[in-house]
Amino acid sequence: MADTTTAGGASAPSVMPIIEARGLAKDFVIDGVPVTALKGVDLAIRKGEFISFVGPSGCGKSTLLNMVAGLLPQTAGEAFFEGRPILEPSRQVGFMFQSPVLLAWRTVEENVLMPAEVFGIDKNTLRDRARSVIEAVGLGSFRQAYPRQLSGGMQQRVSLARLLTYEPKVLLMDEPFGALDEFTREAMNLELLRITQAAGITVLFVTHNISEAVFMSDRVVVMTPRPGKVSGVVYVDLPRPREIAQLQDPRFTELNFTVRKLLGQGHDTH
Repeated sequence: MADTTTAGGASAPSVMPIIEARGLAKDFVIDGVPVTALKGVDLAIRKGEFISFVGPSGCGKSTLLNMVAGLLPQTAGEAFFEGRPILEPSRQVGFMFQSPVLLAWRTVEENVLMPAEVFGIDKNTLRDRARSVIEAVGLGSFRQAYPRQLSGGMQQRVSLARLLTYEPKVLLMDEPFGALDEFTREAMNLELLRITQAAGITVLFVTHNISEAVFMSDRVVVMTPRPGKVSGVVYVDLPRPREIAQLQDPRFTELNFTVRKLLGQGHDTH
C-alpha cells in the first residue's frame, strides 16, 4: 500500500472492501508513443465510504475510474468489486460525468427511465421509484420538463436521479459539478452527500478542488503527476453530516493544507 497520512493519528478499521485495487497500472500508446497513465495503485475502499481523488491534470484519475467501471482493461495488477475481478461494466456501479448527457427530446422522467430500455427492464416497474428519486433531488415539479427548460444544476440533478433510480452500490463521479457556478456546486454537493449517505452508497469522486474534496470525503486520495501513483491518503475526521459552517473550522483548514502539501511533494519527486 502507498504511504498514508492519517488525520488525528487514527487508522482505518479493517473491513472487507467493496472496491479494491492491487498494483493497478494502465499504459496507452498515443501517436505511436507509449504512455504510462497509472502505475502501482493500491487501494481498498469500504462500503459506504466517500473517497475523493485529487491530483494534477493527466495523472490518471479518470483512467482509474474507467477501470473500476469495467470500461478499460488494466495493463497490470487487479481490480475487484465485492471480491470479484472487474472484467466488464456492472449495473451495480453507476458513472456520472461532468456533462449530464440528457436527450433533448425527452422529459426529465423519460431521461431518468432511459436506462431501463438498455437493461431490458419494463419501465412501468421502475416508474414509481424514478418519481420518488426525482422528488428526492428536488425536481418533483419538473418531471415533464425538457432539458432546455432546466438550468445546468437542474440538469445534473436529472443525471444523478437517472443513476440513483437503478440503486447502484457504487457511484463513480468524474468532476460532475465542475462546470457549475460556486453556489450551485455547493448546493449539489450537499444534496449528493444527503442522498448517498442515506442510501449507504459508496462514492469515488474526482475533483481538482481541494476544499471540495476535504468537505465531501471520508478520505482524500492524492495522486502524483503521470505516471499516476498514490502519494498519500488523508483521513478526514470532520463530523457528519457535513455543514457549510464547517468550512470555517480550523480543522478543515488544516486538512486542506495537508492535502496541498502532499500534492506539492508529488510534484517535487518528478
